[in-house]
Amino acid sequence: MRLLEYQVKELFKEYGIKVPPSIASKDIERGREDAKKIEYPFVIKAQVPVGGRGKAGGIQKCHNEDELELKYPQVLNMAIKGEKTRAILLEKMTEYEKEIYLSIFLNRSKRCYTVISSAEGGVEIESVKNQVIQEVGLGDVSKKIAEKVAKDIGLDEKSIPYFVDVLQRLSKLTVEKEAELVEINPLVILKDGSMIALDGKMMTDDNSNFRHEELLKYREQTELEEKAEKSGFSLVELDGNVAVIGNGAGLVMSTFDMLADNGGKPACFLDVGGGATEASVYEALTLISKMKNVKAILVNLYGGIVKTTIVASAFIKAYD
Repeated sequence: MRLLEYQVKELFKEYGIKVPPSIASKDIERGREDAKKIEYPFVIKAQVPVGGRGKAGGIQKCHNEDELELKYPQVLNMAIKGEKTRAILLEKMTEYEKEIYLSIFLNRSKRCYTVISSAEGGVEIESVKNQVIQEVGLGDVSKKIAEKVAKDIGLDEKSIPYFVDVLQRLSKLTVEKEAELVEINPLVILKDGSMIALDGKMMTDDNSNFRHEELLKYREQTELEEKAEKSGFSLVELDGNVAVIGNGAGLVMSTFDMLADNGGKPACFLDVGGGATEASVYEALTLISKMKNVKAILVNLYGGIVKTTIVASAFIKAYD
């Protein structure tokens, strides 16, 4: 599950990581009320589960009511990399001296958490050459390691204690929520050396959701997606017109690629899994029939996992 920025910042505040004053909303009426609380000037930020908002126009400065009336609807109604804006975050502008990058991710190949930091923030980390990468084990980041990372990215003595504090709090959040990735980009340094998270990204492991009911409030599912989960299979609604059914996430994603290469666009991701039965496949097809945008169904199954005759029987039952 990938959280939106405002949701991540709620967790940042819970763990003592400083963020600018901000309020999230989903309509202009609420936005007008929030603007009075935040006070001008502030930034209007599209809440989408993808990066690249700035370049796409999803982050706009707002200095007065006229700009709010113009820019709020524009940002709310835009789509970025195919993702529609889920909400708007009004955030107070922050004056700062420098931007840096900081993240912790679960390094599966090394079986540990890894910290990535850089003296360059506000840009995609892949484009930054001078990265500091530090493996930190599976527990909380120690003060010694945090200080080493701070020095390795060239922070001055005034900023190091603040960086250590942020990194240790970020580590605690990552470990306790069993996150796969938590990122602050940019983490900005103020005149006094203190730090504020201007943006936040967080990805959690869906397999650990049952241990973290407090995070389920952040999950956004459609009615059909909720029904699919209760029926024991995975469904994600998309905006194309070809429903894609497979058994295994990798196979479904590969089928997406083949479909796209031939000019098609998926209407949904539907993984019936390895334990599919005629009843579960029939239920999946029933849900697909309720998706108004579906014009065709593309099925790609690996017969070594599930009997294709079971799937065929479900199709006959559903469409005979």
